[in-house]
Amino acid sequence: MTTLSKGANLPVAAASVRAVLGWSAGPGVPDVDASALLLAGGGRVRSDGDFVFYNQPRHPSGAVRHLGKRPGADSLDVDLAALEPDIERVVLCASADGGTFGQVPGLHLRLLDAVSGAELVRFDMEAGSETAFLSGELYRRAGAWKFRAVGQGYASGLAGLATDFGITVDDEPPAPAPAPAPAPAPVHRAVSAPAPVSWPAPAAPAPAAPAPAPAVRLVKGEAELPMDMRIRLSLRKQQVAVSLSKQGAGGVSARVVLVLDASGSMSALYSRGTVAGVVERMAAVAAQLDDDGEMQAWTFATNPARLPDLVIGDLPEWLRLHVRVGQMSVFGRKKPPKGLLPGQVDMRAVGFQNEEQKVIAEVRNFVRSHPVPVPTLVLFFSDGGVYRNAEIERELREAVEEPVFWQFVGLGRAGFGVLERFDTMPGRRVDNVGFFAVDDIDQISDPELYDRLLSEFPSWLRAARQAGILR
Repeated sequence: MTTLSKGANLPVAAASVRAVLGWSAGPGVPDVDASALLLAGGGRVRSDGDFVFYNQPRHPSGAVRHLGKRPGADSLDVDLAALEPDIERVVLCASADGGTFGQVPGLHLRLLDAVSGAELVRFDMEAGSETAFLSGELYRRAGAWKFRAVGQGYASGLAGLATDFGITVDDEPPAPAPAPAPAPAPVHRAVSAPAPVSWPAPAAPAPAAPAPAPAVRLVKGEAELPMDMRIRLSLRKQQVAVSLSKQGAGGVSARVVLVLDASGSMSALYSRGTVAGVVERMAAVAAQLDDDGEMQAWTFATNPARLPDLVIGDLPEWLRLHVRVGQMSVFGRKKPPKGLLPGQVDMRAVGFQNEEQKVIAEVRNFVRSHPVPVPTLVLFFSDGGVYRNAEIERELREAVEEPVFWQFVGLGRAGFGVLERFDTMPGRRVDNVGFFAVDDIDQISDPELYDRLLSEFPSWLRAARQAGILR
């Protein structure tokens, strides 16, 4: 038996497979259902018929079938050989009714050879507050099929998950007043359902539903991202929306600018992937706040350098090409950079010491010369070593009258100088600067990071409007 960890993959030699979602059933454990989405090249369904679940148990092609449940298990058969040529992925999903997946013990997925019954792979999953889950996916690669262990959840339920992939989810009509008659069998066990897909009403009265989740934007290029990155982006956009809603700023729009410290002391954070993780998490802020999802970006050390705009669909390549530290060496001659690709910054020109005031001035100039009808949010990441305190203070004081909020994030415990003092610094009409530092940003959860990142931006919006800085 092969056991996969989250994110791992393996080839699938069988022509037909059975995906068995399993868990430990018992008192208080939510009811769990398996389902499948058939995705074409754009990462979306072609129609609502590409969703196979309890109310629509057979795909029109016959290639995917929902087999039904037994205690602690629900199964789907996928005939890989019979899938239509334009189907590139079959996403294996699950939903929890009456609770969250964190309340479902022993959650796992087994992939079997549908003919022989031999177990091909097992994937054990952990969950929290999610009510819908992507357990794994079958995908074509170079004419053959592979399986990837995904293990990502959605707090918005199966309807939210399906909508992300292009399914039309009908609103339930108001239920008629109950009549004194025996309760009907639960509608979600019906053999078929009309298109578009209608979601089943609960079989029994349920507690009042929570407030609907804040709206999440779908931006150009998002559907072309790799599945795992797309899932992370979707969940993070949702969290950004939640964090803003907590501050009374739901639905706000903004231009987002990213600034990355590339000084010599940042080298370890680049090499271990911390900066790449920061960029991916900030891309979700731009995707949620900016109408086109694009994010302007700078890197800096001794000198600033503008990076190509980060377009969501190009995120994997952008990380590879532009998230890197300098090539400068203290010893020896300056040599031509090796393998510098079109659009890449020659990091020798950026240098290795901290000159924050230069990149602040350059971003200010960009905002003035490229006006937009929405405010600008600058997300500025540095590992400290700030020493140009007077110059930095002058730039940020002058920026008070501009439609820009500067959110600084300190990575580690090095000295951040004047940036730490702006919250209590008098003599400004509005507080246009936020700052917090974290010891290890990789260990900060998305909800905590976005709550801290976006805690002061909404109050600045209100103050800037009152002061006439924003219209």
